Amino acid sequence: MTTEKATFGAGCFWGVEETFRKLPGVVSTAVGYAGGSKDYPSYEDVCTDQTGHAEVVEVEFDPTVVSYQKLLELFWANHNPTTLNRQGPDVGTQYRSVIFYHSPEQKVEAEASKAALEKSARYSRPVVTQIEPAPKFWKAEEYHQKYLQKRGQAHCAI
Repeated sequence: MTTEKATFGAGCFWGVEETFRKLPGVVSTAVGYAGGSKDYPSYEDVCTDQTGHAEVVEVEFDPTVVSYQKLLELFWANHNPTTLNRQGPDVGTQYRSVIFYHSPEQKVEAEASKAALEKSARYSRPVVTQIEPAPKFWKAEEYHQKYLQKRGQAHCAI
């Protein structure tokens, strides 16, 4: 089986991971940090809002079972892409809406899906999601991996 990777930031990575983890065709997920300036960042580092990292989920998927387009649809449907550096009560650049693409094809699909969402007028405010080449992914501490699953939760409770 040949797999591909996709990386998304859409707020707190616990809930984002759980959303993707349950999708048929997703082989594995890992939460971590990407897009910042510090090597080997810790959760405490990222929470200072000084490293530039986003909380992200790296999704390994089987494209013969689930398309990148389907992953994009799930990404858009499960967060508010119009709030800059914020999702719900979580505020800071680490919670930004971002798609890190792993290939030229993913870049084209991500940009097209963002344009389609903007054109749909689903939101009255502009979509602020960043689309950038995938940087180095730093896996988060083990206690963050499958955080909600370990606790028998399906989503974050506010």
